[in-house]
Amino acid sequence: MSETVSLSLHGQVAVITIDNPPVNALSHSVRKGISDCLAEAAKDDNVKTVVLYCAGRTFIAGADIREFGKPPQSPSLREVLSQLDSFRKPIVAAIHGTALGGGLETALCCHYRVVNSDAKLGLPEVKLGLLPGSGGTQRLPRLIGAERALDMMIGGKPVDATTATAWGISDECTDDEILQAAMDFAKNKIDVEKLPRVSANKVADIEDDFFAAYRKKIAHRTRGFAAPERIVQCVEAAVSLSFEEGMRKERELFRLCRDSDQSASMRHLFFAERQVARVPDVPADTQVREIDNLAVIGAGTMGAGIALACLNAGLNVSLLDKDRQGLERGQATIEKLLSAAVSKGRQTATQMREQLSRLELIDDYQALADADLVIEAVFESMAIKEEVFSMLDKVCRDGAILASNTSTLDIDRIAAATSRPADVIGLHFFSPANIMKLLELVRGAETSAEVIATSMRFARQLSKIGVLVGNCFGFVGNRMLYGYGRENQFLLLEGAAPEHIDKVLTDWGMAMGPNAVGDLAGLDVGYKVRQERTDLPADSRYYRVADMLAEQGRYGQKTGRGIYLYTDGSRKPTTDPEVSDMIRQEAKRLGVEQREIGNDEIIERCIYALVLEGARILEEGFAQRASDIDVVWANGYGFPRFRGGPMFYADTIGLDKVDEAVCRFRERFGSQYWSASELLERLARDGGTFGNLANKE
Repeated sequence: MSETVSLSLHGQVAVITIDNPPVNALSHSVRKGISDCLAEAAKDDNVKTVVLYCAGRTFIAGADIREFGKPPQSPSLREVLSQLDSFRKPIVAAIHGTALGGGLETALCCHYRVVNSDAKLGLPEVKLGLLPGSGGTQRLPRLIGAERALDMMIGGKPVDATTATAWGISDECTDDEILQAAMDFAKNKIDVEKLPRVSANKVADIEDDFFAAYRKKIAHRTRGFAAPERIVQCVEAAVSLSFEEGMRKERELFRLCRDSDQSASMRHLFFAERQVARVPDVPADTQVREIDNLAVIGAGTMGAGIALACLNAGLNVSLLDKDRQGLERGQATIEKLLSAAVSKGRQTATQMREQLSRLELIDDYQALADADLVIEAVFESMAIKEEVFSMLDKVCRDGAILASNTSTLDIDRIAAATSRPADVIGLHFFSPANIMKLLELVRGAETSAEVIATSMRFARQLSKIGVLVGNCFGFVGNRMLYGYGRENQFLLLEGAAPEHIDKVLTDWGMAMGPNAVGDLAGLDVGYKVRQERTDLPADSRYYRVADMLAEQGRYGQKTGRGIYLYTDGSRKPTTDPEVSDMIRQEAKRLGVEQREIGNDEIIERCIYALVLEGARILEEGFAQRASDIDVVWANGYGFPRFRGGPMFYADTIGLDKVDEAVCRFRERFGSQYWSASELLERLARDGGTFGNLANKE
């Protein structure tokens, strides 16, 4: 036995209870406790059947993350599962809450599974660059078939109890108290002589070309990731090999995943995304303000998206726009997006009507008098935002949080338009706001701890990752984006074709290339932001291609023409010879010599520009940790998760290598953009890493 696992007798039913809060993770003490209890139940002749149950709010929700990277202790999970699999008395898993990863693998080794109707079951290891390494790739296909098993493991998303029962993962779904239901089920199995064992099953027959077709189906969404292909290989083994041979194959491929840079990168992000909520000068017990009445100002694309994100979170939302037609367009946008969710089966028409019932359209600022949180999402102009916040200061109650969705502008200057700068914060949503996970929380000089803590909780309410950043132009994400985009623009003038740059960077792992992103976001957006700035370098090459396109009305997908052409309403870009000719002529006018540019130079200039600006942001204190920067870029800008974010990637390849490249680019292109970072130079010289800076907090 152990302090986390106990054995109790209920007539002929023995109940093994795991109690390892908060999520009953499979720590060493839990594994040993299960093993000891099984041994005790095996030798007790009075015990005819066993129920495996978890106290608290959930079944086993996976491995103990505190043991990640540490030497394994016996008994390993595989040893415990082998003990379960070979147990000679019926074992029933009583599942409530979640059974994830090793938790579901444990349940699969039991003879029967009873699930509560609100339970969720899944194998999410792929999200950490891993594969289920304790028999999941071998047992699940044998239970529900190759295709469903692959979908669960490669998608990484859990299935609900109804689906799990329909597919055969569980034997019974119940609304009753789960322990009693499992004990009742177990009593009916006492006299069963031949116990069902998933490991003894044969995978259902599949078409000869199934795996080739499946690989083709997932190719786009798994591009660059190693774990999905290895999961497919494991399931191929489950189909063609014995269980024992398949287990050996799984173990071999699991070790390859576990020891890879990809898994290290994805595990880094896993921990980083949980660390962002920790703000050193905002204690965990800081009082938070209640948000019952929420308002969004501006019914354009971003405002409507923010309103929908809040509706999806169950909040009541007032959407304000002085233009009644604009309000109606915003409402139509929300209804269109909700209708699309209904048509795709993501929600019901009844749920849609309920969401719309919580939306109020208003055109008078006086209606904001009782708002707890107001999010401004108007045009990206300082003059307009100052006017809005001055009005909010007059009409909003004391204690209301006033937030700006600005993507670049000075939060302190916006706050100065009010008499309550402590209540002002930036809430920078990413488009589309109802989908993107990232929310940059921009801290002004006087933003209170209460407002920060409340905003962090608000981000969690919206199921978003809130990252606290400092107040500088572009904050963290967009400030770094300018260096990335600048190098793309210079590379265009120097002779690299836009489609070639985009292909090189997407092949490297970026979700989209910078030129395709510009067309998607709208080239007019960045152009207008640059027009607002007074601190841009006196360099006629700086974003010159993007400016020329915007000045010609070539805004991207919205106009059917940007740096690419989009014909007949298609979103698929095609090369435009007119743009290529325009770039050549402009390069000639500016005296920029065009040349052949290699793939490595494209990657290094664009990615190292990110790293260099990230180092400056850390130096200047606008990000709390290097890992916060990684979270921003992985969740807001399509940086490949399997590279861990720009700062972790730099640590992986070595900061001495990055600094050497920065010095080389400074010699070639000058110090205006490639000026030295003291932090980067020091870490490179001392063999340090950005990640180790966090250990010195």
